[in-house]
Amino acid sequence: MFGVDTSELLVVAVIALLFIGPKDLPRVMMQVGRWVGKARGYARHFTSGVENVIREAELDEMEKKWREENQKILAAYPADAHYPEPVPAGTEGPVLSGVEGPVMTALPPASDDQPALPFEMAPIEAPAAPDDDPTPPAERPLP
Repeated sequence: MFGVDTSELLVVAVIALLFIGPKDLPRVMMQVGRWVGKARGYARHFTSGVENVIREAELDEMEKKWREENQKILAAYPADAHYPEPVPAGTEGPVLSGVEGPVMTALPPASDDQPALPFEMAPIEAPAAPDDDPTPPAERPLP
Protein backbone atom coordinates (compact mmCIF):
# COMPACT_ATOMS: atom_id res chain seq x y z
CA MET A 1 0.00 0.00 0.00
CA PHE A 2 2.64 2.54 1.04
CA GLY A 3 5.59 0.54 -0.26
CA VAL A 4 5.80 -1.49 2.96
CA ASP A 5 6.90 -5.07 2.39
CA THR A 6 5.95 -8.11 4.48
CA SER A 7 9.42 -8.31 6.03
CA GLU A 8 9.21 -4.66 7.10
CA LEU A 9 5.83 -5.30 8.74
CA LEU A 10 7.31 -8.30 10.56
CA VAL A 11 10.16 -6.12 11.92
CA VAL A 12 7.66 -3.48 13.11
CA ALA A 13 5.54 -6.20 14.80
CA VAL A 14 8.56 -7.65 16.62
CA ILE A 15 9.69 -4.19 17.80
CA ALA A 16 6.12 -3.39 18.96
CA LEU A 17 5.98 -6.67 20.85
CA LEU A 18 9.32 -5.90 22.56
CA PHE A 19 8.58 -2.28 23.53
CA ILE A 20 4.83 -2.50 24.28
CA GLY A 21 4.72 -6.01 25.63
CA PRO A 22 2.31 -8.86 25.04
CA LYS A 23 -0.07 -7.61 27.74
CA ASP A 24 -0.83 -4.17 26.21
CA LEU A 25 -0.35 -5.07 22.54
CA PRO A 26 -4.03 -5.96 21.80
CA ARG A 27 -5.26 -2.67 23.31
CA VAL A 28 -2.68 -0.67 21.32
CA MET A 29 -3.56 -2.51 18.10
CA MET A 30 -7.26 -1.72 18.65
CA GLN A 31 -6.39 1.96 19.08
CA VAL A 32 -4.24 1.90 15.92
CA GLY A 33 -7.14 0.24 14.08
CA ARG A 34 -9.50 3.02 15.20
CA TRP A 35 -7.04 5.66 13.97
CA VAL A 36 -6.69 3.92 10.62
CA GLY A 37 -10.51 3.68 10.35
CA LYS A 38 -10.90 7.37 11.12
CA ALA A 39 -8.22 8.26 8.56
CA ARG A 40 -9.96 6.15 5.91
CA GLY A 41 -13.30 7.81 6.76
CA TYR A 42 -11.77 11.29 6.40
CA ALA A 43 -10.17 10.28 3.09
CA ARG A 44 -13.48 8.83 1.83
CA HIS A 45 -15.33 12.02 2.84
CA PHE A 46 -12.72 14.20 1.13
CA THR A 47 -12.77 12.21 -2.11
CA SER A 48 -16.60 12.17 -2.22
CA GLY A 49 -16.61 15.95 -1.73
CA VAL A 50 -14.11 16.42 -4.56
CA GLU A 51 -16.16 14.09 -6.81
CA ASN A 52 -19.33 16.09 -6.04
CA VAL A 53 -17.60 19.36 -6.95
CA ILE A 54 -16.33 17.85 -10.22
CA ARG A 55 -19.79 16.43 -11.01
CA GLU A 56 -21.45 19.80 -10.40
CA ALA A 57 -18.89 21.54 -12.60
CA GLU A 58 -19.55 19.02 -15.39
CA LEU A 59 -23.31 19.49 -15.04
CA ASP A 60 -22.92 23.28 -15.23
CA GLU A 61 -20.80 22.90 -18.36
CA MET A 62 -23.33 20.54 -19.96
CA GLU A 63 -26.19 22.92 -19.08
CA LYS A 64 -24.27 25.82 -20.66
CA LYS A 65 -23.71 23.79 -23.85
CA TRP A 66 -27.38 22.78 -23.90
CA ARG A 67 -28.49 26.41 -23.59
CA GLU A 68 -26.16 27.45 -26.43
CA GLU A 69 -27.46 24.65 -28.69
CA ASN A 70 -31.04 25.48 -27.76
CA GLN A 71 -30.48 29.14 -28.69
CA LYS A 72 -28.97 28.09 -32.03
CA ILE A 73 -31.94 25.83 -32.79
CA LEU A 74 -34.47 28.48 -31.81
CA ALA A 75 -32.67 31.04 -33.96
CA ALA A 76 -32.53 28.69 -36.96
CA TYR A 77 -36.20 27.59 -36.70
CA PRO A 78 -38.49 30.41 -35.54
CA ALA A 79 -41.80 29.18 -34.18
CA ASP A 80 -44.06 31.29 -36.43
CA ALA A 81 -42.66 29.94 -39.71
CA HIS A 82 -42.92 26.20 -39.07
CA TYR A 83 -45.87 25.54 -36.79
CA PRO A 84 -49.54 25.48 -37.84
CA GLU A 85 -51.82 28.28 -36.73
CA PRO A 86 -54.66 27.52 -34.33
CA VAL A 87 -57.74 26.07 -36.04
CA PRO A 88 -60.50 28.70 -36.27
CA ALA A 89 -63.89 27.69 -34.89
CA GLY A 90 -66.25 26.17 -37.47
CA THR A 91 -63.57 24.94 -39.90
CA GLU A 92 -62.72 21.35 -40.70
CA GLY A 93 -59.12 20.12 -40.60
CA PRO A 94 -55.93 21.97 -39.79
CA VAL A 95 -55.14 25.38 -41.21
CA LEU A 96 -51.48 25.66 -42.22
CA SER A 97 -49.72 28.93 -42.88
CA GLY A 98 -48.58 29.32 -46.46
CA VAL A 99 -50.79 26.48 -47.78
CA GLU A 100 -53.52 27.32 -50.27
CA GLY A 101 -56.59 25.21 -50.88
CA PRO A 102 -58.03 22.31 -48.88
CA VAL A 103 -55.82 20.21 -46.66
CA MET A 104 -56.18 16.41 -46.87
CA THR A 105 -56.95 14.72 -43.57
CA ALA A 106 -56.01 11.21 -42.52
CA LEU A 107 -59.58 9.83 -42.65
CA PRO A 108 -62.43 11.11 -44.79
CA PRO A 109 -65.49 12.40 -42.96
CA ALA A 110 -68.31 9.91 -42.37
CA SER A 111 -71.34 9.95 -44.66
CA ASP A 112 -74.56 7.95 -44.86
CA ASP A 113 -73.15 5.63 -47.51
CA GLN A 114 -69.71 5.08 -46.05
CA PRO A 115 -68.60 4.66 -42.40
CA ALA A 116 -65.93 6.93 -40.94
CA LEU A 117 -63.49 4.03 -40.62
CA PRO A 118 -62.41 1.98 -43.68
CA PHE A 119 -63.16 -1.26 -41.79
CA GLU A 120 -65.86 -2.62 -39.52
CA MET A 121 -65.23 -4.03 -36.10
CA ALA A 122 -66.78 -7.38 -35.19
CA PRO A 123 -68.19 -7.76 -31.69
CA ILE A 124 -66.02 -9.69 -29.26
CA GLU A 125 -67.67 -12.59 -27.48
CA ALA A 126 -66.89 -13.07 -23.83
CA PRO A 127 -65.44 -16.48 -22.88
CA ALA A 128 -67.59 -18.84 -20.86
CA ALA A 129 -67.30 -18.49 -17.12
CA PRO A 130 -65.38 -21.30 -15.40
CA ASP A 131 -68.40 -22.04 -13.16
CA ASP A 132 -70.42 -23.15 -16.22
CA ASP A 133 -68.15 -26.18 -16.75
CA PRO A 134 -69.10 -29.08 -14.43
CA THR A 135 -65.78 -30.94 -14.90
CA PRO A 136 -63.18 -30.56 -12.15
CA PRO A 137 -60.41 -27.99 -12.89
CA ALA A 138 -57.69 -30.67 -12.98
CA GLU A 139 -59.46 -32.56 -15.80
CA ARG A 140 -60.23 -29.50 -17.99
CA PRO A 141 -58.22 -29.18 -21.20
CA LEU A 142 -55.89 -26.25 -21.46
CA PRO A 143 -57.16 -23.42 -23.72
